[in-house]
Amino acid sequence: LNKAASVKLVALFAPEHGIRGIADEKVSDTKDESTGLPIYSLYGETRRPKPEQLKDLDALVFDIQDIGVRFWTYSSTLGYLLEEAAKAKLPVFVLDRPNPIGGVDVEGPIADPDKLSFTSYHTIPTRHGLTIGELAQLFNKQRSIGVDLRVIKMEGWQRSMWFDQTNLT
Repeated sequence: LNKAASVKLVALFAPEHGIRGIADEKVSDTKDESTGLPIYSLYGETRRPKPEQLKDLDALVFDIQDIGVRFWTYSSTLGYLLEEAAKAKLPVFVLDRPNPIGGVDVEGPIADPDKLSFTSYHTIPTRHGLTIGELAQLFNKQRSIGVDLRVIKMEGWQRSMWFDQTNLT
């Protein structure tokens, strides 16, 4: 996105494990070595983008690989981002990605509504069978978030595919 002619990238938001997925502790706000852009942590002092971090943005782009199970903070980060974007009246573009363990099987207990947390954002089964774009649509509708959500569909993925069949890294 930073090199796209019609896009002006102005900030990055880092989930658990940091912007490059290698941190093993809470992460702090910092500056990106590659682009010089500010990186705002969503796994440190706060787990949501702050209003002042969103005030000059035109849109948010979510491009993070989910793992296909409820116990993962990236889907909670997505939910919190949708909520804060709705408050700020910002559209959210979710770049859809494959469910790495397939989109056919749905298994396990549904999360208890009174026990939701950062590792269990929504009342979905342990293995949900959804892509990250489908999770965003589900959260937006079932939690009545009301964000302007635009899912950029992937091409070539079939629900029966495992991640190793996608030829993605």
